[in-house]
Amino acid sequence: MTQVSADIRQRVEALRAALDDHNYHYYVLDDPRIPDAEYDRLFRELQSLEAEYPELVSDESPTRRVGSTAETSFQEVIHRLPMLSLDNAFSDDELREFDRRVRDRLSTDEPIEYVCEPKLDGLAVSLHYEQGVLIRAATRGDGYAGEDITANIRTIPSVPLKLRGSNIPELVEVRGEVYMPKAGFEKLNARLATQGEKTFVNPRNAAAGSLRQKKSTVTAKRPLELCAYSMAVTDESLLPETHWDSLQTVREWGFRINPEMRKAQGADACLDAYNELMQKRESLPYEIDGIVFKVNRIDLQQQLGFVSRAPRWAIAHKFPAQEELTVIEDVEFQVGRTGAVTPVARLKPVFVGGVTVSNATLHNMDEVRRLDVHIGDTVFIRRAGDVIPQVVKVVVEKRPQDAADVAMPTHCPVCDSDIVQIEGEAVARCSGGLYCPAQRKEAIRHYASRKALDIEGLGDKLIDVLVDDGMVKTVADLYRLTKFQLSSLERMGDKSASNLIAAIDRSRNPVLWRFIYALGIREVGEATAKGLASYFGSLEAISQASDEALQEVPDVGPIVAGHVRSFFDQPHNQETLEALKDAGVVWQQEQVTDRGARPLAGQTWVLTGTLSQMTRDQAKEMLEALGAKVAGSVSKKTACVVAGEAAGSKLAKAEQLGLPVLDEAGLRALLDEHGLTV
Repeated sequence: MTQVSADIRQRVEALRAALDDHNYHYYVLDDPRIPDAEYDRLFRELQSLEAEYPELVSDESPTRRVGSTAETSFQEVIHRLPMLSLDNAFSDDELREFDRRVRDRLSTDEPIEYVCEPKLDGLAVSLHYEQGVLIRAATRGDGYAGEDITANIRTIPSVPLKLRGSNIPELVEVRGEVYMPKAGFEKLNARLATQGEKTFVNPRNAAAGSLRQKKSTVTAKRPLELCAYSMAVTDESLLPETHWDSLQTVREWGFRINPEMRKAQGADACLDAYNELMQKRESLPYEIDGIVFKVNRIDLQQQLGFVSRAPRWAIAHKFPAQEELTVIEDVEFQVGRTGAVTPVARLKPVFVGGVTVSNATLHNMDEVRRLDVHIGDTVFIRRAGDVIPQVVKVVVEKRPQDAADVAMPTHCPVCDSDIVQIEGEAVARCSGGLYCPAQRKEAIRHYASRKALDIEGLGDKLIDVLVDDGMVKTVADLYRLTKFQLSSLERMGDKSASNLIAAIDRSRNPVLWRFIYALGIREVGEATAKGLASYFGSLEAISQASDEALQEVPDVGPIVAGHVRSFFDQPHNQETLEALKDAGVVWQQEQVTDRGARPLAGQTWVLTGTLSQMTRDQAKEMLEALGAKVAGSVSKKTACVVAGEAAGSKLAKAEQLGLPVLDEAGLRALLDEHGLTV
């Protein structure tokens, strides 16, 4: 016999201690310390060492058990038949090897028929029925004894309290998985976060925690579901001949079974089912972490039997892990196209969700504080499909003593403008909107949009080319473009280039409110831009106005005033405005409306029908200049309706309510009276 070294013995003991501890946190406290993939690696290492050194095998080893001891706060339930775990396959070769072992034990070369079931990521439970009535429900626990959760199980709508149909055995046990759908999990976590309570790491953790609530009224509020995966009866002669048929029987009794189940002949068909289900994984409304293959014929299952902790006739083929454990090596800050400043964790590279991940989003500083993230922390990383990897939990117990706090910078890491965070908002933003390279394309798109300066022909794809080729760095550079430069671009002929140059030239003398809107100041839309223009009359006056003065403009509160003030306080933005002047852009001044005599202030007007001598937009602008709010629907609060040609239901409703109505001539007379002309 090979001599076992002290190092090997110590490693085996360390693995057993670690797995016992993780089992306790997973099964008893519902607070996992490591992802499933990490647990599987430790478990397989211990299995391998025990196989190599049989003298080290012990009945107390985690490889001889399933989970951990049930918590004493719930009454203990001894399972009539052990709720054993499943062996795992992590590769196609391991699945083929499982199929080979099955055929060898059955002494056949014929393909074996398997049932392929999605492996739901939840909590296994056992439900006992007498005379068709639910009498007891229990968790799996350590496989031999679980916890009585009958009161909580009864609150789950998909659990039948009384079985349907006829020919129901006197005693029957149905086993299934309690899980929480993705949508319900997101809503639950959002509600818990709003209430300042601890959120769950994943839907499996949420399902387990919800089932073990001491008050069933709490469980009843949780979006839990149950999917049945097996049945057992005391009189085995009543069992159907196949596992597939037993599940159809269970469905007839009133249980949900998984609609993605299928039958497969042989290992190749099983692998096809595995790959097809993995492709559908992200579109399913619930979490799955693999697929379970079970020999379909019950007599073959009985012939194959069990090993100490798992059936020989079933195996779970795991998908690539979506959660892993790694270390945050640094936190950097990225600036998005709208100026949002996002903390990004730089990670020790880790393979998760089928790819190697080295970065993960932390969303915003509120999330950093909620997770209590420090540089140097060991963290859970989750990646689902094409979703950006994110940090979902910090393992505080592994935090090094020199772990550093994460602090939001005061200046943009791209352009050095001030970073501004309005009180009550989660997102911090760079205030250098016109100048910041990170926001360049978005700033140009907005500046050229129809409601801003309406530069026809300057579309998204062309903006991408102009910026990527270095031809345009700020909006001022648009006015320095030449026909020769543009016509040299791919798919841009002489005529298109000439048309675009002409459109850019037409935007050199914009109406003041359109120019204010085009600047892209945070939360300054059309109506606010019009209010600022008519109140102050010039861009210079707006740029010099105090917070208090800005808030005198209708609909401008402290938050919008803060955004306006912050925009004009940034030197880079002022430099871009000067560059626009140098490029020949002259925004119009506007006659300041008498601030004490806006004749239509506080009134709501409605436009309907077609106007012959002005557009609806022009009429709206002039009514707003007189202080009116122009709405899209008629109500009792409407002050007046302007009805052009072919006015329809809005005019009819105005007449029904007895509201004042002006035709186009009446509107023009009103505008002329106050010095406004088209």
